[in-house]
Order: sequence, then C-alpha cells, then structure tokens
Amino acid sequence: MSIYEEVEFEDLDYNPKTQIYSYPCPCGDIFSISLEALWDGEDVATCPSCTLRIEIIYDEEDLPPYRDDDDDESEGDDDVKNEGEEEKKEEKEIDEGLAKIARKSLAVN
Repeated sequence: MSIYEEVEFEDLDYNPKTQIYSYPCPCGDIFSISLEALWDGEDVATCPSCTLRIEIIYDEEDLPPYRDDDDDESEGDDDVKNEGEEEKKEEKEIDEGLAKIARKSLAVN
C-alpha cells in the first residue's frame, strides 16, 4: 500500500460531534478517519474519491477519549430536540422583529 503523505495528528481537523478527523485531499475531496479507528490502532485514511491514502502520525496519549454513542442515545436525541427548539425560537423572534419593522414602516408612510 503506497502512502501519498504522512500527516501529523495536529494537522487534522476534528469534529467532536461525529468524532471524525479529516484532512483535505488534493483531488478536492476529504480524507477522513474516526476517533474509534485511531484508538483501534488504524493510522491510514483513504480518500473516498481517488486512490490516495495518508498515514496519520500520532500517539494514543494525544487522542481525546472515545465516546460510545450507544450509551448516549437518549441524551443525543435530547440535544437534537433542543437544537430544533432553539432554531424555532430564533426564527420566531426574527419573524416578530420583521413584523414589528414592517408595522413601523407602514405607520410612517
């Protein structure tokens, strides 16, 4: 297996919600590898669009703790509900603000 590039762990982007590390591929797509895979000792990420692979240079002690989502299913659902409720509240506030501005502009004319 040939490796396109060796990439230092610190150079990867990390999404804590998905627990996925990513790195841009020259083809325009993104190399990705899960935190779980890194904890399992895997150190090669493959681009889904081309044949390139990168080797990730890291020490396990540098990895954040792995969160098993099976234990947090109901907690994660609450987070999604809360985010949706917050978005609806923000949209309502924006709509009310726009309605107030519209009433003022109509009253002036």
